[in-house]
Amino acid sequence: MTKTPTNWTGRDDAMVEDMIRRGATRRQLLKMLMASGVGVAAGGSLLMRAGAAHAETPVSGGHLRAAGWSSSTADTLDPAKASLSTDYVRCCAFYNRLTFLDEAGEVQMELAEKIETDDAKTWNVTLRSGVTFHDGKTLTSDDVLYSLNRHLDPAVGSKVNSIAKQMTEITKVDDLNLRIVLDQANADLPAILALHHFLIIADGTTDFAKANGTGAFICETFEPGVRSVGKKNPDYWKAEGPYLDSFEFIAISDDNARVNALLSGDIQLAAAINPRSVRLVESNNSVKTSVTTSGNYSNLNMRLDIDPGDKAGFVEGMKYLINREAIQKSLFRGLAEVANDQPVSPADRYHNPNLKAREFDPERAKALFDKAGLLGTEIPIVASDAATSSVDMATIVQQAGRDVGMNFKVERVPSDGYWSNYWLKAPVHFGNINPRPTPDILFSLLYASDAPWNESHYKSDKFDAMLSEARGALDEDKRTSIYWEMQEMVANEAGTAIPVYISNVDALSSKVGGLKPNPLGGMMGYAFAEYVWLKD
Repeated sequence: MTKTPTNWTGRDDAMVEDMIRRGATRRQLLKMLMASGVGVAAGGSLLMRAGAAHAETPVSGGHLRAAGWSSSTADTLDPAKASLSTDYVRCCAFYNRLTFLDEAGEVQMELAEKIETDDAKTWNVTLRSGVTFHDGKTLTSDDVLYSLNRHLDPAVGSKVNSIAKQMTEITKVDDLNLRIVLDQANADLPAILALHHFLIIADGTTDFAKANGTGAFICETFEPGVRSVGKKNPDYWKAEGPYLDSFEFIAISDDNARVNALLSGDIQLAAAINPRSVRLVESNNSVKTSVTTSGNYSNLNMRLDIDPGDKAGFVEGMKYLINREAIQKSLFRGLAEVANDQPVSPADRYHNPNLKAREFDPERAKALFDKAGLLGTEIPIVASDAATSSVDMATIVQQAGRDVGMNFKVERVPSDGYWSNYWLKAPVHFGNINPRPTPDILFSLLYASDAPWNESHYKSDKFDAMLSEARGALDEDKRTSIYWEMQEMVANEAGTAIPVYISNVDALSSKVGGLKPNPLGGMMGYAFAEYVWLKD
């Protein structure tokens, strides 16, 4: 009996659907599928599913209410400072980027009509004409110049300052053309510009109480930590969309409450539901799920600059004490892939497949803890529902520690304020990282010595030099080799333990159409509002 390969994912479904949209014949599609190891019967099923998705006709109108899992009183409409899923959802609805990543991970143009280079160091950007902001102002290169330069201003506090610093010269050529010069060649620039933080704001904007963007929705209500409401932009520059008249986005941190709100009809989309809830959701004909496995993870962070992370042997011991298979099978019910403490997932072409996951070895962990002089010492582990499944992961580590004489105290703290009060600060705590499209972005944000989110305070001159070298390596074999070594360094030297890559499961009403997987994360890379519709 022919079976669909286990590595055939929602991304591949999207690829088939995209080929159908581009006019590929059934014969061409089946040939492509069989070349990928898919039999005729399974291929026919895939084509039927993709064909059905393609055949769905968007419906205009209606109000959609969606719930994410995290929010904070520090929620912002400033793309440069965005850090939570709720920030990304709002910003994607109210603003646009120069580029965006489609469901297949390919760079597409958005506000930029084209981005060109001869050497990957000097880039010419041509903007679309006739695009207007919500206040009626016409988009020009001055807006892009202002938006990009804000990331270079330390006073702004941009979350991508370390990435943006490679742009050493940003100049206006004319009203629709700019030139960006990098400190060294980086072929990833178009993908980098697709990050949520690089959304374009109007020249001179300093007040973010409301959002004045070029996006599909106009900001009607913004209450930090509470809710956001957007209404359809009647003058949106794209030929199609948005389909919704309006949408409201809130956060419900408790997973059960979020699922119950969906089942009761109070919301139409529940983001990132717990794997334990999947069976309940899938047994209800009025709802469905959307699964994306693209590199999201919750990680245990041990700061290397303070006790106990500064004790030789502690971090390595923790990495051997984590039962990764138990986390994957029991906690995530198989909706995850086992990882080995490095952030580049198997979905990325630069993933190092030779880095095998550390085995669960309590006795080896015990010896390392003894070496660190920490056996019997009470060590707090800070966890919160704000970081997906971190409380459960902390409990698993606590139980394993008890068996070898380690006294871990799980400190469960509220979701509200977690990211501002505990993340990056507590000696041992959890993070939750959304997918990023390139290793350069992941390493620049999380592991470079000057990274804004350096969760374990990892510092290595060698790593920093390799990061710079990889950016300028236009030879793919060389670039791959560098990234593979950097992943090994992170896995063995950094104080971040990444047990699994989590499959994001969004649950939604069966009346919601148009939601697709995206490499930037769940909820269609947080851009769902522009692309989904409500069926009659």
